[in-house]
Formats: sequence, C-alpha cells, structure tokens
Amino acid sequence: MSESQTRPFQSVGRDLIGGVVVFLVAIPLCLGIALASGAPLMSGLVTGIVGGIVVGLISGSHVSVSGPAAGLAAIVLAQIEGLGGFQPFLLAVVLAGVLQVAFGALRGGALANFFPNSVIRGLLAAIGVLLILKQLPHLVGHDTDPVGDMAFEQPDGDTTFTAIETALESVLPGAALVGLICFALLLIWPKTPLAKSLFPAPLAAVLLGVATNEILAANGSALAITSTHLVGVPVVGVDGATWSDVLVMPEFARIADPAIWLAAITIAIVASLETLLNLDATDRLDPQKRHSPPNRELVAQGVGNTLSGMIGGLPMTSVIVRSSVNAQSGATTRLSAITHGVLLLGSVALLPELLNRIPLSSLAAILIVTGFKLASPQVFRALWQQGISQFVPFVITILAIVYTDLLVGVIIGLGTSFFFVLRRNVRGGVRVQIEETEGATVHRIKLGSEVSFLNKARLLNTLDSFGEGDHILIDAGMCDDIDPDVLGTINDYIAERAPMRGVQATMVGFQSSYPVENG
Repeated sequence: MSESQTRPFQSVGRDLIGGVVVFLVAIPLCLGIALASGAPLMSGLVTGIVGGIVVGLISGSHVSVSGPAAGLAAIVLAQIEGLGGFQPFLLAVVLAGVLQVAFGALRGGALANFFPNSVIRGLLAAIGVLLILKQLPHLVGHDTDPVGDMAFEQPDGDTTFTAIETALESVLPGAALVGLICFALLLIWPKTPLAKSLFPAPLAAVLLGVATNEILAANGSALAITSTHLVGVPVVGVDGATWSDVLVMPEFARIADPAIWLAAITIAIVASLETLLNLDATDRLDPQKRHSPPNRELVAQGVGNTLSGMIGGLPMTSVIVRSSVNAQSGATTRLSAITHGVLLLGSVALLPELLNRIPLSSLAAILIVTGFKLASPQVFRALWQQGISQFVPFVITILAIVYTDLLVGVIIGLGTSFFFVLRRNVRGGVRVQIEETEGATVHRIKLGSEVSFLNKARLLNTLDSFGEGDHILIDAGMCDDIDPDVLGTINDYIAERAPMRGVQATMVGFQSSYPVENG
C-alpha cells in the first residue's frame, strides 16, 4: 500500500486514540465541574456525551471539544439556587440553547473577529498556568477540591496558590508516587522511538498509573490509592444512582416565568462569548491552522444545550482544556470529539467499575504537561518581541484570569488592549515633517487617512508648538475622512490663532467636501 493510501488510516487511528485520551481526561473534569456547580454528578457526564456526539457532528471545528465549562460553574450554582431547583434550571438551559441557535442564524459569530491576538494568546497561556497550579495538588493526592474547578477562590476555602501549600503539607505518598511516575513517562516519551507511533503518551501514562496502583493493592501495600483518590463515575444501581437520576426533565410549567428567561439570556450570552473565545484559541492549536466557522459553532452549541437541558445536562461550551489535549494527542478531525462522547456514554452504561480504577494523580500529570505546552517560555518570548502593546495585554489577561475567572479576565484583557489601541490612535493621525523650500523651513503637518476626535488633542498640541515667524503647511492629501470637530479646530487656527501668533499657515490636499479653503 502506498504512503498516500496509508495516511487516511493513520489519521483515523490518531483521531480514535485522541478521542480515548480526551475521554479519560474528560471524565474527572465532567464530574468535577458538576460538583462545583452544585448539580448532580451525572449531569456533567450527560453534558460531555451531548457535547461530544451532537456538537461534534454539527460543529465545523476540527479539533474543538465541547462539554461542561468550568467558567460557567459559578453562574450555574447561582441560577440553580435562585430558580429554586435543578429542573427549573434545566428549562433555562433549553431556552438558552434556542437563543444560541438564533445568535448563530443572525450571524452573531462575527463578534469573534474583534478579539485581539494578544488577549487570545493570553487566554491560552492562562489556561496553561491554571492547569499547572490547579493540578499540582491532585498530582500529590490532595483531592479536596473538584478536578474541574478553575476559580481563584476554591470550595474548601483555599485559593489557587494556598492550595499548593496545603497539598505539600498533606502529600499522599501512593498518589504522589503514581503521579510522578506518570509525569516522568510523559517527559521521556517524546525522546524515545515510541513518539513516532500512533500510541499516545497520555494513554500510556494512564495505563501505567492504573497498573502501578493495582500492583500496590495486590501486594497489600500501604501506598495503594483508595477510592477517594480515584476517578469516581457513579455506578447505576450501586452508588444510589438510578436511570431516573440520569435523565432529568425540565420543569416546563414555568416557561412563562421571567426569572427563567433572565437566566436563559444570561447563560446564552456567557456561553456564547466563552465559546467564541475558546473557538478562536482552539484554532491556534490546530496543527493545520484551519478556521472554524463561528456562526455554525453557535448553532451547534445551541442545539447541544437544548438537548442537554432536555435530558438533565449542564450548559456547555467549546472547552480549551479538552481541546488542547485533543490537539496535542494528534487528532485532526471531529472524529476524536465524537469518539470521546461515545466513550463517555459507554462509561456510564457499561464500564464505570473499570474507569473507577484510574488514579486522579495520573490524569493530573497529563494536564500539567498540557499546561506547560500552553504556557511555554517560547510563547512569552514571542509576545515580548512583538512589543509592549502586545505583551502588556497578554500578561494582564493571564494574571486577571488566574486571579478571577475566564470571562472576567478576558474582559480585563480586552480593556487593556483597547487602552493601547486608544493610545495608538491618540498619538497617530498627525505627523510633522520638516522641509526646506527656497531657503525657508516649512513644517508640513501630515494628517493620516482618518482623523477622529481622538487626534484633536495631539493636533492642538502640535499647532500650539509653533510661534512667531514659523511657516506651517497642513497637508490632508492622504486623508479620507476628517472629524467635524477637528475641522473646526483647523478653521479656528487658520482664521484666528495663527495670525495672532505670527504663524504663516497654509493648507493643501483638502477635499472639496471639507468646509475649508485650500491655501
């Protein structure tokens, strides 16, 4: 068989194995986010299943993976409490999905074009930093907080930073042993011939973690990891869970309740913004650098949320953590996302006991390595080389996300980026060029292609810098549009202030539509 014929098979193989890796990482994340949201554990898995299969089939993104979002956990918790229960909340999720479909149909995805590169890069690096900081406690067996929690203030009272100190004071030797062995394997793997095989390092790390713990348990070692530090998929019929707990219906009787609609609008807006942010960031992780259609993604997410709410799931978005693991596992098509959803479905129905043998510390090792790749020193160096206007919003976005949450951090990053855009516009639009004409010095004030009210202060300062005997030429030859306020300033200067100061001022290049006379 020729090389060109084997490539499709290799691609399918990588997608299937990538789906397995994402599935293994997604299990504790789905459960942890559900726990942090104050929702039934099964609701997190339901969301992951719908996000993988349904959104995976509809989405136009090749490497994005959808599921319950850590960034929505605080909103979900507040809405469940505010609406008086989980079933009324599910109705809000259904309606939010319908609104998202409408956003997509109305081409609301165009909003993604307004996210600056520095903020998107900052988002990716911040997720990397958070993965490292949040997973370090789990790496050594400190599992008091949900695995999917990404907020600065944690449920146990610790913060992102103090949790590491607490974890180091309460290291679980067996979990730390497994976590460090898996971490070492992930670091060594790329330097071995196995790196060129289809078998991914994260899957090898999980299998090694399970095997190590099973050997410890079989030998009666005190280092064996107990169930509280393993994956905890609810087992139907064993953990008190029934299928009626899994498939919960919304409370449609409250569809006319304004509080339900307010919750739906809130969820739709926040989930859509987070999806568009994550979609743009995920496209940067795609090895083939393909562009995902944002309007189609909003429709896909809307359909997914509608179905998720109908059967007892949480609201979903495109998720950076799972998408990052997916891209780094070598997946190149939506088959991996769909595979991860199918495997989640199978885990609930068929294999929960086997999955509950996976140590959380081995999954923490995978996420920490993923974090290092997202927040590598090369990323910081590249943004530094692009200048302060790119580097400062990048760093502030990272710090803001780490110390608050994803959406608040991104808003702060956008504000910082806007400040630099404003600063550039205020300083731009007006440039002075000194020319020698027939032995006389002429100061040519060249106006930019667009001169707005933001340039008024700089223009005034420039004009005020000239005095007795100076000759200036205001040149609008490159100008397509001048703000009326700026035109008024030029008129006043030519008619009154220049003669009073003894400045010889002339003008050139002004279009006939401008209410001034060329000199």
